[in-house]
Amino acid sequence: MVAILAVTALAVTAGAVFVVLRPSETPAQARTVAPDQRRDMTVGDLARLAPQADLSQASPPPVSPTPVVAATGGPGITLTPPRLFVVSPSTLPERVKQDIARLGHVQKVDSFDGGAVRLSGATLNLLAVEPARFRAWAPRAVADQPRVWEALNRGELVADSAATGRLGLVLGARYQVDAGPVLRVAASASFGLLGVDGLVSAETGRRLGLLPGVALLVNGPEKEVAAMEAGVRKALGPGAQVVVVGGSRTVRTRTAKARTEQVKERAATRATVGRPGSYLELYRKAAAVCPGLSWTVLAAIGQVESSHGRNNGPSSAGALGPMQFMPATWKVYGVDGDGDGVADIWSPYDAVPGAANYLCANGAGQGGRKLEKAVWFYNHSWAYVNKVLSTAQAYARAYP
Repeated sequence: MVAILAVTALAVTAGAVFVVLRPSETPAQARTVAPDQRRDMTVGDLARLAPQADLSQASPPPVSPTPVVAATGGPGITLTPPRLFVVSPSTLPERVKQDIARLGHVQKVDSFDGGAVRLSGATLNLLAVEPARFRAWAPRAVADQPRVWEALNRGELVADSAATGRLGLVLGARYQVDAGPVLRVAASASFGLLGVDGLVSAETGRRLGLLPGVALLVNGPEKEVAAMEAGVRKALGPGAQVVVVGGSRTVRTRTAKARTEQVKERAATRATVGRPGSYLELYRKAAAVCPGLSWTVLAAIGQVESSHGRNNGPSSAGALGPMQFMPATWKVYGVDGDGDGVADIWSPYDAVPGAANYLCANGAGQGGRKLEKAVWFYNHSWAYVNKVLSTAQAYARAYP
């Protein structure tokens, strides 16, 4: 958390504050719809439409991607894992970097640009790097993935895996930077740097206005981390922050897992809806998963995403089932709504309360702007938000 706050403050100083995510496709564009599925359901049909528990065969299963063969890391690449991650409130002077490089046990240092972008109210902290230089600092599993470094060389964004899940970033989607370039999220990887949500190339960082030379990585023997940390802190003086790479990562991983388990536990205690005989009843019961959420919002999402189970996907992005969940998101927010012992992404009895669970986690129960933001997190498009909310209003008029 310390590093996140530091980078965010730097971004504000540099004016590098951005909004709003806008991916390149809508649900209607993302899926191929059979001719008999093209008719939109009218609101009057909802009470007569019965959910079906297993529609996994209604659409072809997703095709497994061709495995990526890992590269060797490239000739001449010697990995130097970072032991310390330094974030400074301003560009680090060359003299300070040289002083750190001369400290006992320090074997290598390198500095990079950094800052933050704003994604519809969420902060994304970025490092801007020269791919050939930064590759030696990456974990071996990442260094051996050509797609990561090719994406950076193309000027695209490589998101940290944790940020991808937290913000619901869609790989392959393009995101508009306010008064700046459009960035494509080309890949995700785990870099292991606390507070860093993604990488861009140095050139892209300059276009974004990130601050030059505010981040520093320090390498040396793992057993000498404490001594190196003390020396680095003394050389930096007040204002800069130093994070030990690795130790904080374990805590963060455990905390994330604990949060996931808490979400699942809460959902399991409140998400049982049984097997209602109509979608109308199902949406109404599922809304109880999220106090304050109207069932009409769930009905609108079900209509927009799959015409209430008639077009279950998979989408071109890999979303599945009547509520079009990405499998990774389903692992966190999916529920066993009918109590059969399985949280089935294809079953409306599980998917609809699962959608309520996801919306609630993003503040939908609070209504107003919070509801709009929660629907936006479901699909990163304000046109999508407008369509869902207008459809919800139509359901409210039809079923007062």
